[in-house]
Amino acid sequence: MLLRPLTARLTRTGGLLRAGMLAALLIPVLALPAAAQDETPAPSHGMSMHGEPELPADFTHFPYADPEAPVGGRVAMALQGTYDGLNPTIVLGVAPDLAQKFVWESLMKRSLDEPFSLYGLVARSVTMPEDRSWAQFALDPRATFSDGEPLTAEDVRVSFELLREKGKPYFRGNFAKVTEIEIVDDHTIRFDFGDSGDRELPLLIAMMPIFATHTIDPETFDQTSLVPPIGSGPYEFAAVEPGERVVMRRRADYWGADLPVNVGMNLPEEIRYEFFRDANTMFEGFKTGIYDLRVEGDPTRWATGYDFPAMTEGRIVKEEVPQRTPQGMNGFVFNTRKDLFADRRVRQALGHLFDFQWVNENLLFGLFQRAGSYFDASDLSARGRPASEAERALLAPYADALLPEVMDGTWQPPQSDGSGRDRTLMREAVRLLGEAGWRLDGGVMRNAETGAPFAFEFLAVNRQQERLALNFADSLKRVGIDMSIRLVDDAQYWRRLADFDYDMIQWTWPASPSPGNEQVNRWTSAAAERSGSLNFAGAREPGIDAMIAAMLAATDRGEFETAVRALDRLLISGVYVVPLYIQSNLWVAYDSALERPDPAPLRGLPIEVWRRAGD
Repeated sequence: MLLRPLTARLTRTGGLLRAGMLAALLIPVLALPAAAQDETPAPSHGMSMHGEPELPADFTHFPYADPEAPVGGRVAMALQGTYDGLNPTIVLGVAPDLAQKFVWESLMKRSLDEPFSLYGLVARSVTMPEDRSWAQFALDPRATFSDGEPLTAEDVRVSFELLREKGKPYFRGNFAKVTEIEIVDDHTIRFDFGDSGDRELPLLIAMMPIFATHTIDPETFDQTSLVPPIGSGPYEFAAVEPGERVVMRRRADYWGADLPVNVGMNLPEEIRYEFFRDANTMFEGFKTGIYDLRVEGDPTRWATGYDFPAMTEGRIVKEEVPQRTPQGMNGFVFNTRKDLFADRRVRQALGHLFDFQWVNENLLFGLFQRAGSYFDASDLSARGRPASEAERALLAPYADALLPEVMDGTWQPPQSDGSGRDRTLMREAVRLLGEAGWRLDGGVMRNAETGAPFAFEFLAVNRQQERLALNFADSLKRVGIDMSIRLVDDAQYWRRLADFDYDMIQWTWPASPSPGNEQVNRWTSAAAERSGSLNFAGAREPGIDAMIAAMLAATDRGEFETAVRALDRLLISGVYVVPLYIQSNLWVAYDSALERPDPAPLRGLPIEVWRRAGD
């Protein structure tokens, strides 16, 4: 059964073979000196992916939180689309990420000002050996759910089991590495990780949502529902109006309000999310004051659209906030599962036909820089940097998958003359296509053997994507390639992406200061075959799998950066995308009554760090 303890599963199977393995494992343990067996790691108030957390055990609040900030007021936010459920951790349905942000809590809470450090929330402390082969969490006995029931180690265990068995692929893949769970007592739980070598896994366990399992039917957990879930967090669902809005209300009886990770946080009395079916309607809602805070993604709108009365009268503030995290990859993604894009030379050729210089000046108001790395604008990027000896050693078995210019640091995305008709780049594209078995015949690019024309479909979900794709299609047409563009609604778009039913899409893989297990779901061979993964390109390169494993096993920041740069070199060399652009500043517009931390935290400006005076 789903809720049977994992320890029971392990002991019920295996027979003599299991017993023999256990005896073999015990022999070296018994042979250790007594002092070594008695050594127990000390509990800690926090943990970090590499090194130690920056804040001491007696810290009183996060650096970006103001303990004197007033509590109260209302903040309205907006989301595009609709929803048919409230649980964002399951595969079925579309759910806003509100329960995970405001209602459910985790064992530990992430600092927004460090690459990847966690501090005690539901868990007061964590105990973990140097090799991270297990982690034990001591829960705060004060932790309670909003219905008054205590939060116990059993809730943690059952939540873990539900996510591993019925959660999204991200949870299933990561949590499958846990070999055993032990409930030590009502407020202590231990997870064993065996020989997984995944040093990020304890942090992922510490961040998983903890459900009020006394309110959950395990048989229907993975079904969509609009029944508001109960949690132990600072907010509860006050109103759920499908297709229109969700209202979150601050809990007056929240058990953890005085914890250091919460002081100066969770300030609004009410957070309301309004839902809009399209981007234009959503922007009009902002102009008329329906919601208060907007992160802009459209350069045309940012450059020309903010001239409405609330803006000119000073009731709205428009600001560019420097981004301090690595910039991920935004690009036109080739689905390499398709025969048309299986040859890297074909993908390189099409990359020569996107004129970024012209697009940036004429469509994007010169606001962007060219993308090129999957970890741009950071020390994790391989772009413009020769491979170190350590990288070369890691990559040696996979030399055939690497481009020489990527290894020596000279590679850059193709640069045009900005005319929109760079003949040099067009000639190079035709040459590469010729090497791959294509030829121009009467103005049409055809397969040299079959005569089939080079034609494919671009799947778009909004007008901004469509506009960029139309420009690209014009460039492709000049060398006889026919790219049609299909604009679909949200529901069809996500369904087709889940099934990898497309030739090309536009996608952005964001980057963090501490990339980790999310890369498994984006780039590994296993993810390429798993419906619903983010491996939209269909990458199936053994070297990528190996670099991700090396990254997760790194014990210090130096080893980690080496592995990430090596991964970047393989991704760049694979030519899985036509790189588009990166944005060095975050574009935000907000009600002048709102205030944000200055400087902004390393990881950006989520609603949790904004404040507003009560009304």
